[in-house]
Amino acid sequence: MDHVERPSPDDLHQMLRGVIDPELGSDIVELGMARGVQLDDEGTATVTIALTTSGCPLRAQIQRDIKSRIGSVPGVNAVKIEWTEMTQAEKSRAMERARFNVSQRPEQISVAPTTKVVLIASGKGGVGKSSVTANLAAALAMRGLNVGVLDADVWGFSIPRMLGLEGRLGGRLDGERKMMIPLEREIGTGLVRVVSMGLLVEDEKTALMWRGLMLNRGVQHFLQDVDWGDDLDYLLVDMPPGTGDVQMGVAKLVPRAEVIVVTTPAVAAQKVATRAVSMSRKSFLRVAGVVENMSTFTCGHGESYALFGSGGGAALAEDAGAPLLGQIPIEPLVSAGGDAGEPEVLGDSPAAQAFRDLAERIVSEAIPPAELAGCSARTMINALLVAKAKADAEAKADAEALAQTELAAEA
Repeated sequence: MDHVERPSPDDLHQMLRGVIDPELGSDIVELGMARGVQLDDEGTATVTIALTTSGCPLRAQIQRDIKSRIGSVPGVNAVKIEWTEMTQAEKSRAMERARFNVSQRPEQISVAPTTKVVLIASGKGGVGKSSVTANLAAALAMRGLNVGVLDADVWGFSIPRMLGLEGRLGGRLDGERKMMIPLEREIGTGLVRVVSMGLLVEDEKTALMWRGLMLNRGVQHFLQDVDWGDDLDYLLVDMPPGTGDVQMGVAKLVPRAEVIVVTTPAVAAQKVATRAVSMSRKSFLRVAGVVENMSTFTCGHGESYALFGSGGGAALAEDAGAPLLGQIPIEPLVSAGGDAGEPEVLGDSPAAQAFRDLAERIVSEAIPPAELAGCSARTMINALLVAKAKADAEAKADAEALAQTELAAEA
């Protein structure tokens, strides 16, 4: 591995903005929980965290998230956490900040703070990133999870076809705010909800002649103006290839996102994919792992062939300091399933099993879903959301009553 530059304490502190307190729904830096980060000469990062209470039921999850994010930074060899407790005044400020964020959440992103946001990225096109996204979404739903898929590849949208969804996005009014309703499909015991430009245009053959600012704004609407639901476990974002405006915009809007980079075994693809890793690092996003797609082809008599070379996924994972989460073999059934709207993960081929194994590693190791059992503050957050909805409804009713009174007076 090439020599890496030593990260600064500020770099590591910025990485902590991706750690969300699942109870309060805000990042631990904004809440004042992250007191400091120091890195010694041996590469051990010491992080000081102040909890709202020493008996916090989600301390283990916060610890895991801190270690996964800080530990993924090149130059960090170990992570040590020192715990302390907030004073009563600090707790009050943190709760006030959390309440304000809940009240303003639709103005930021409409994704619940407990939803794990995963960016599926690649350095170049043609590596099967969308195919991996669609099959991974289906595999997670088969496990009983609710999964959103945001098709951020605005020019090359393909997710609706791959997941067998047709029609147009619905909508509703939230006060004066117009919210889009994703199309939904049951898979196994879970749900997949999809938003894509392909569900807004009249014909999927339509070419979108958009430049960077319009692309970025379109994806921003998908994050802010879509009713994803508070029960979403994962939101998979099928990113456009490369390192452009959309990628930078999403990183700014969702600093807590995790990144999975898709590559092929070819060295050329691996070298290009390294740029996606680099951009994630510079945006202070954690690279959760690498997926090698189109790894080998096995013919009818059992002989395997590395049609696109070998070693690209392992090399990228080593460069990124992240695990190789899966290797998906080349199978015509994967492409055929995407064309037919029936993801191959629903079948019983080796590729289907590889996708299911990928989902298992993500859920159990790389990006576990939020655990909210025993959350007293989560109840507070839900109560705030209910109260806000009630206040919005009352304000709307008052406005309608005033309008009716004015009309009657004019008559």
